[in-house]
Amino acid sequence: MSLPPLAERLRPDKLDQLTGQLHLTGKGSILRIAIENGKVPSMILWGPPGAGKTTIANIIAQTLSVPFYTLSAISSGVKDIREIIEESKSKTGAILFIDEIHRFNKGQQDALLGAVEKGIITLIGATTENPSFEVNSALLSRCHVYILKSLNESDLEKLLKTAIEQDPVLKEKNISLKETSALITLSGGDARKLFNLLELVTDVLGENAIITDETVMKIAQQRIALYDKKGEQHYDIISAFIKSMRGSDPNGAVYWLARMIEGGEDVKFIARRMLIFASEDIGVSNPNALLLANTTFQAVNVIGNPESRIILSQCAIYLATSVKSNASYIAINAAQDAVRTHGDLPVPLHLRNAPTKLMKQMDYGKGYKYAHDYADNFVIQQFLPDKLEGTKFYSPQVNAREEELRKFLKERWKDKYEY
Repeated sequence: MSLPPLAERLRPDKLDQLTGQLHLTGKGSILRIAIENGKVPSMILWGPPGAGKTTIANIIAQTLSVPFYTLSAISSGVKDIREIIEESKSKTGAILFIDEIHRFNKGQQDALLGAVEKGIITLIGATTENPSFEVNSALLSRCHVYILKSLNESDLEKLLKTAIEQDPVLKEKNISLKETSALITLSGGDARKLFNLLELVTDVLGENAIITDETVMKIAQQRIALYDKKGEQHYDIISAFIKSMRGSDPNGAVYWLARMIEGGEDVKFIARRMLIFASEDIGVSNPNALLLANTTFQAVNVIGNPESRIILSQCAIYLATSVKSNASYIAINAAQDAVRTHGDLPVPLHLRNAPTKLMKQMDYGKGYKYAHDYADNFVIQQFLPDKLEGTKFYSPQVNAREEELRKFLKERWKDKYEY
């Protein structure tokens, strides 16, 4: 008989064992008081994956010692709901936990209304989606909404330590946890993902494992072979073609283009690579390059061989002789590095959309300044998460177009960013 996954083996069954969500389950918190008093309302637990929604539902059921039913909105329907409601009529205090309740349609959600209203069942719905949009208003009005937060670095480190020291399988392996950054970053605040990754790493390393960031990344990384040996020349020539355009040599670009055409290369493949090049190596220094490359891609799909060679040649020469800038490429790389390093940072409240009453009560959108209400349609305010405030990803390069952009940004942002 196979063991359950690590996340299941370590799922807590008491509030004091729960990691994170102290605003809901810590001493004196509103949900904890309700659980301790044995009077739990129907509720929607809204939060990111792996934050503890299912665990909290299980703890509530075990603490209150009441009948507990579970449905998944992915695989259950109205028939399943009605069967549980009927069975619950002969029991006291039954709890119905519905995972991913946002996947239920209006009819399925309506089937819950009467039973919730009459107290036949206490509903606990779990969702990763905003309940203001995904749960119909009639059902939402009968439920309290509790918001769970992503687990922070301290929470995740605590979980790792608990797993290694207390899990009956892992504690026998004599694991040495030297570094945790990679495990924490890759988990994205998701406890389940963290445990799955830890289990994968320890399975690969075996007994006396020494876990470092490097070993975690090596094991987690997906290696995709780009080509085999037979395709080596194919990739060498496209590389020479790209590098000739990047080096502003139209002669080299046209020669390698001709080699590809004579070799029977797919013209759509060539056009696709020029489309990427137009943004990666030219970008905002000459926005027309992307337009021409896109038009070229569309044209060769319509024209085909042999006439496509002329269109490809025109585009290759234009790209080769255009001013160059890889600022957009550098900017997105830097931004993605920041995402991988810092994980899923919260959107500042003033930038969040607030179309519903619930969201306004939570201060979504509060303090946002509408740019068009100010002189020159601009006002300084924060657009990055707090942890990244002041970080500059885009740096204009030295060419006519981007010097204009530098002047524009410098006038607008003054001392906020150094342009």
